[in-house]
Amino acid sequence: MNIPARLRSMFRHGILEAILVVLCIVLAFTASGFLTPDNLLNVLRNVSMQGVIAFGMTMVIIAGEIDLSVGSAVAFAGCLTAFLTQKLTGEWLTLPVPLAITVSILVTMTVGYFIGTFTGLMRTKYQVPSFITTLALMTGLSGAAELITNGFPLTPFPAWYNFIGGGYLSGIPFPALIFLLTFGVLQVLMNHTSFGRSVYAVGGNAEAARLSGINVPRVKSMVLGITALLAALSGVMVSSEIMSGTPTTAKGWELDVIAAVIIGGTSLMGGVGRIWGTMVGVIFLGVIMNGMTLLNVSEYWQHVVRGTIILVAVLLNLLQKENTKS
Repeated sequence: MNIPARLRSMFRHGILEAILVVLCIVLAFTASGFLTPDNLLNVLRNVSMQGVIAFGMTMVIIAGEIDLSVGSAVAFAGCLTAFLTQKLTGEWLTLPVPLAITVSILVTMTVGYFIGTFTGLMRTKYQVPSFITTLALMTGLSGAAELITNGFPLTPFPAWYNFIGGGYLSGIPFPALIFLLTFGVLQVLMNHTSFGRSVYAVGGNAEAARLSGINVPRVKSMVLGITALLAALSGVMVSSEIMSGTPTTAKGWELDVIAAVIIGGTSLMGGVGRIWGTMVGVIFLGVIMNGMTLLNVSEYWQHVVRGTIILVAVLLNLLQKENTKS
């Protein structure tokens, strides 16, 4: 059947939102306490730390690349923040604790950005696929987190530090505010700037983008750097929430983040995707997991359901692409 272009666009851009609404209605009747303000804010808090990374990952995948190191980067960033705070308040220097933590966070996020641009350099200058570089970083950063903590959690933080990952501002979880702010910034960046248009162009056809004057290596390095920066930010929030730098945190996060991006409609082939779609994908996964928890579904079944959702999302993505071509 020949579906009009406008209807195809509505289907492609609205199906997940519709499914999310239906899911929320079903859970409202079947899962006690689902629609309470406290539970909804809890869902938003729970998705925030992976969500900020997912927005960056959307840019990376649109640009035709992938980053498998974000989970290890979160653990490394949390451990590095704790390690530097410990050193700057005693062993190396004796800075006031607030200043030491501020310096530690800034250094951690700067290191995160340069880790991402290193991946970009390996990809654009030496033609090493980002899959391979970030796979190596996934192992290397995990090992680095273990080294700087000697395998044990570091706990140099004062009680007020918990606000970043566990506090509230005007009744809203502070991590959720960071999540929403990140969404707003990257939504504008991808949809209303020349850089955003360049990311889509590079992912759609890198050679055509190069011939049109776009600096392809720079674009790829920047999206990988931004994503690593956001992973470092997430690591800081996690260290604040648990009040320690722990090398075993965020195991497997890279798969959850990529899943949210794919569910949100971003094509693994590059050139297609939306920050808004990822926002819906992140919340969709959060609602699914929260609902299953409220319904006392076994954790093992939760993993099965999540894997099934990812597979279905990929199939829908392919079917929608075929409909667009027809």
